[in-house]
Formats: sequence, structure tokens, C-alpha cells
Amino acid sequence: MLVNRAALLFILCALTFSFAGQAQPTRIPDPQRQAALALEQQGKIPQAEAAWQTLQKAHPTSPEPYAHLGLLQARQERYKEAVPLYRKALEIGPDVPGLRLNLGLALFKSGDLKEAITAFEPLHKRDPENQQINTLIGMAHYGLAEYAAAVPFLQPAAAHDPQNLPLRLALAHSCLWSRQYQCVMDTYRQILALNPDSAEADMIAGEALDEMKDNAGSTAMFRAAVKANPKEPNAHFGLGYLLWTQRQYPEAMSEFQAELANDPDHVQAQLYLADANIQVNQMDAAKVLLERVEKLNQAIPLVHIDLGIVYSEAGQTEDAIRELQIGEKMAPDDVDIHWRLGRLYRSSGKVEEAKAEYEKAKNLNKKADDDLFKKIENGQKGPPPPSRPAAGPESTQAPTQ
Repeated sequence: MLVNRAALLFILCALTFSFAGQAQPTRIPDPQRQAALALEQQGKIPQAEAAWQTLQKAHPTSPEPYAHLGLLQARQERYKEAVPLYRKALEIGPDVPGLRLNLGLALFKSGDLKEAITAFEPLHKRDPENQQINTLIGMAHYGLAEYAAAVPFLQPAAAHDPQNLPLRLALAHSCLWSRQYQCVMDTYRQILALNPDSAEADMIAGEALDEMKDNAGSTAMFRAAVKANPKEPNAHFGLGYLLWTQRQYPEAMSEFQAELANDPDHVQAQLYLADANIQVNQMDAAKVLLERVEKLNQAIPLVHIDLGIVYSEAGQTEDAIRELQIGEKMAPDDVDIHWRLGRLYRSSGKVEEAKAEYEKAKNLNKKADDDLFKKIENGQKGPPPPSRPAAGPESTQAPTQ
């Protein structure tokens, strides 16, 4: 699942800029200042800009013209242009009320989230209970995919605003992607109190339970998500993937097909539907899907592995070797690729190449056994590494910038 931008957009839309600079004592003659303010308040932006620019030239050591010129840029959603004006005003008058907040907001809305955090941090240090600042810093970390850093700010902000569903969804995602699963489940229950039919919340809880190795609980959550909203992006795919991992291929195929009915270009749904087709020996259907996926995205190892299997079954040995060689370069630790390549090389009379692949597979199996032995010896619990496939569902991957 990609980053849920709905929460970020909701927060962005709620942000407003204040009249920074007005409370600062000024040497600007009051009639000129009042005229500029009147034009600004009347929404006459070009005239207001001209008035403040005149005042800025006449009073270069006053922060107020720079602050209002920045405000006028921000009101036109020209946030990048507002930033240097706010910085200049802050340089002249570092104690102007609201100015640092306006700078942070402009940086936030322009997408410069790291700099926005830098701007907000002194405000948070001065007033750690300010929930607007907590929200802004938390959402900035969230937008940067710094989920563990986002949680300590989003938790108090969400507690302060119990009716804010997008904020709680952002918190739930941050808890999930920073592996704080109890936080996920706590937030999930709070979301249900606001929206009992939240398919997105069911999916987040399902992903957390999946990470906690609760297959039954995770599957039940994704079933609830599909029931709550059959059109929710990735809901059918997530349920299908869980069923696929449990080798329930016919039902998994139905869910992948349902996802494709909602989104015909969903690459992962096509890929795993193809793999499920292979598992039930429907090679022709798998081939059509895999060749389509390969044109869309050649950077997925499973595409090439499965094409290798399909071509091998069809007697297209050279095509199968080519695809498995591509897959081997992308996933050199996949034992299954080496075994399959070894068999194909052997059937083609390439004895030395076959021996080399079998040796790689044997060494990888030995390494996996050694790693498991070390875990047991050190008192660690956990199953051996999975064999095939290594790829996971799009819905359980923590998004990155």
C-alpha cells in the first residue's frame, strides 16, 4: 500500500497562515501601513504587494513588509516564493509573533518537509503541549516516511482531537510501518469508534496481525475490509495474497480477479493471479498475464521466475533459461531459481553449468540450515527463511519516498 495521502492532504487543507508581523513595533508611518493592510484585507493582492514592496524599500530594517509579502505569496499558493521572504523577516525580527510558524507552514506546503521540521522544532521546544505543532511535526515525519519519529507527535495530537479520523489513520499507518503493532491495534479500536465501517482501518489491523503471525486474525480483518467496502484499493489484493500464502489458490484467484475488476492495471494482482494459475496448472492463462506484467514492470524477480516455469513447461527451454537467468541476477539467494536452472542446463546437455547451479543451491540450503542452527543455539525462536517466493504484497510494504 502506498502512503495514505488522504490524511496528509486533509492536514494540509486545514492549515492557515496568520498575520505575522503586525504585533511587532514598527517605524513605518501608520497611514501607509494601514493602507497596505486594507488592500491586503480586501483581497487586492497586486495592489497590496505593490504597497508592501514600497514600504520594504523605504524601511529595509523592518520585518513587517517581508512578512506580509510572504503572506501574500502563500495566499496565492506560491509557497516556495514565500519562504525566502519569511526567512528575511525572521532574520530581521526573530521574535515576531507567528512568523516562524508561517515559515514552517510554507515549507510544509511546498513539500520541503525536513526544513519544515527544523522550523517547527523551536516552537515545540517552547510549547510541547501545542497540538498544532505536534500535528505538523508528526505529519512532516509521516510524509518523509519516518514513521517511528512520527508516532510520538501524532499520538498526543490524535488524543487531543478525538474526532479527527484522517489523523488517526496516519497514526495507525505510522505505527504499522514502524512495527509498533500494539499501537496499531489500539488506534484501530479508536478508528472503529469513529467509523465502524472503515475498510482502511480493517486492512491496517490485518497487516499488523499478519506481521504478528496471526494468519486467522489477519485473514478475518481483510475479509471485513472487503465486506465493508468492496471498492477499497488493495483490499481484495491483500485478502488474495493472504489466501495465496495459505495455498488456497482458487479463492485467492477470485480475490485477485476482484481487485483487477476495480483496477485493471494493478500489477501485483496480475502477477499473483498468474502465479496462482501456475499452482493449479493453468499455464496458458499464467503466460498471458506474466507477459503482460513483464511489459509493465521488468524489475520484479517473481515475473521472471514464473515465466521461466511457464516456458519450461511449454518446452521453450532457451526462453526459460533466459528468464531464470534474469531472475537469478535479481534474486541470487533464491534456491528455487538455481535448482530450476540446473535442471534446464542438464536437460540441454550443459553439464558444467548444471553442476554450478546445483552447487549454489546446495550452499544456500546449507547457509539457511546453519543460520537456523545458530538461532536455536542462541535461544532465538523463528522458522527458517522462506523458500519461494521472496516477494511480498504491495499492501504490506512500508512505502518510501
